[in-house]
Amino acid sequence: MSHILKSLKAGWKVVSLLFFTLIAFSYAMFQGGFVSWFLFYSFLPFAIYSLLLMIYPIRSIRVTRRINQDQFSVGQRLIGTITIKRSFPFPLFYLLVEDELTEKLMGVKRLEEPKKLFFPWFKKSLSFSYALLEMPRGEHHFRSIRLRTGDLFGLIEKEVTVEVENYFLVYPSTVDLVYHSNQKQYEQGAASTLTKYWQDSTMAVGVREYQPGDKFAWIDWKATARRDSIMTKEFEQMQSHDVVIFFDRTPSPLFETAVSYAASLIQAITKSGARVGFVSVGEQSQVFPMQLDEQHRRNLFYHLAKVDCDSKTSFATILEENRLNTEVKQSTSIIVTSNLTLDLTRKLELLSGQQRMFILYLVKDRNENLTKEESVLVERLAQRQIQLHIVKDQNYKEVSSP
Repeated sequence: MSHILKSLKAGWKVVSLLFFTLIAFSYAMFQGGFVSWFLFYSFLPFAIYSLLLMIYPIRSIRVTRRINQDQFSVGQRLIGTITIKRSFPFPLFYLLVEDELTEKLMGVKRLEEPKKLFFPWFKKSLSFSYALLEMPRGEHHFRSIRLRTGDLFGLIEKEVTVEVENYFLVYPSTVDLVYHSNQKQYEQGAASTLTKYWQDSTMAVGVREYQPGDKFAWIDWKATARRDSIMTKEFEQMQSHDVVIFFDRTPSPLFETAVSYAASLIQAITKSGARVGFVSVGEQSQVFPMQLDEQHRRNLFYHLAKVDCDSKTSFATILEENRLNTEVKQSTSIIVTSNLTLDLTRKLELLSGQQRMFILYLVKDRNENLTKEESVLVERLAQRQIQLHIVKDQNYKEVSSP
């Protein structure tokens, strides 16, 4: 429908141009004299120019876009440079060039607008630059550039959208954190290791259901006979440096702060020499196994650059036991969330009884304090010896305990 309206509008302008030319010619023919013919010959060059402009192939103009880099961090500046080249120097009275931004980029602060008005006439090459400040996190595309030109009287206007694609990624901002792995006291002293959990098979502290990978010697035959199900012994576990981060993707106004803090944690943990895993569940679930290499870190940052708060299920369900393999259960679990709920607290209380270590980072606004309900939940977590730290928006270099 819009295409038909544009065609009708263009046709009406052509008819108007021909009509005014005919009126000027008729006036000169019937009126005669110097003035009438002077008016006609004065108008005739503009009419001819408008007709030539109408058939000028504006789509033949070559347009390119160059950006200063392909990868950014939140807050960095993007500088775009648009270059226009023409093979035939047809005189253009004006040329409006506009880089069409996506909805995500429309609200970005701009040092210079991505739009420029030129008066090129016979120039075959034009160029201009613009700057976008404080780029938002995410995956962004530049898809098209709009060109617009016309005659002196505005009777003929031509507009074309040129497909020029550029892709770039904005990673979450990070701060330098120092990660210290928690060491668990064991008998006479503290023990820590850069390897996986290891168990002292002489100190059984309970029983649990058999899991693939358990040794045959660990089976508790008496408990198996009582429960009519294969049960294995649980042994005292030593503390590992391995870490798995559970990231809350439920909708929250502090989601961007949570993303930045999760990225900072990943950076700090990998620098400490510990392996890190990552569990992120939303419309698309991502579970990254525990690794330490640089490619793994890049994969995690790439995920955090694109992730959105699109989870429609309770964050507590992510911690369900059937989601976790043995390796994840035997590591320190870090939870990054901005919503401390009763369901989450109950789930942590349940899992903490299985000899698992949890550290919870609660993201809050810089001027926001704990509510009464949250304070009660914090006390419940403290009774279970679950560490909780409050991360303040825009100031999360310093993490406080409640």
